[in-house]
Amino acid sequence: MAEEKKDSGFVIKDKRFFADGDEAAETEKASAGEKPGIADNLSEQSSESLNYPPISFTNFVLSLSTSALFHFGDFPDPASGKTQKNLPAAKQTIDILNMLNEKTKGNLDEQENSLIQGVLYELKIRYVKENG
Repeated sequence: MAEEKKDSGFVIKDKRFFADGDEAAETEKASAGEKPGIADNLSEQSSESLNYPPISFTNFVLSLSTSALFHFGDFPDPASGKTQKNLPAAKQTIDILNMLNEKTKGNLDEQENSLIQGVLYELKIRYVKENG
């Protein structure tokens, strides 16, 4: 009986090609007919080559405040070259900063706390002036 089971079984041979590192993924995608996606291209570029500022709470707050200033019409749209006021969008950005301030209360260092408080104060005063 044991001999019958051995003889009646089948053998599986793995004929896949394995390469080191990223070459394996590219070979597999090429054989499947897939084109490399955006994520593949972005992963090839290091964050240093893109020259983005480091990710930090301070830079995030400054980015949001810059968005609010853009919505106040302080600088032109890069695509059209025109400045436009969009007070509802500015208010929404201020509300996001305010929510972020409330949610991070007690978790920020002194510098981060003073930054977000100062930015919120300036933007709220500006909104009242623009809206009034």
